[in-house]
Amino acid sequence: MSWFIEALKKYAVFSGRARRKEYWLFMLFTWLIYIVLVAIGAAAHVPYLVGIAVVFLLPALAVTVRRLHDTGRSGWWILIGIVPLIGSIMLLVFYCSDSEAGANKYGPNPKETPAFA
Repeated sequence: MSWFIEALKKYAVFSGRARRKEYWLFMLFTWLIYIVLVAIGAAAHVPYLVGIAVVFLLPALAVTVRRLHDTGRSGWWILIGIVPLIGSIMLLVFYCSDSEAGANKYGPNPKETPAFA
């Protein structure tokens, strides 16, 4: 849960790097929250909750860009997701790839620095 909170604290920070753990745990908790709220909305006969997706849009975009930076790629690579099937597969490979060793042009390797002080 601390990784989710940490990513939310940096909700609009597009510089730097994000570890795989930070990225995947943020996405996991985001989807779990989304599923629970949609289920509650469906049980209470409330229309589709678009606001929930909007709340997590900017933090998800920021952590995704930082994850791409961690693999040594520009955040603009996120646009490859527009290409049907191939783009999504490429992004999944990038998200699962290990961090670039040492510092790169986006900052120091987050694996080499303590996450929480």
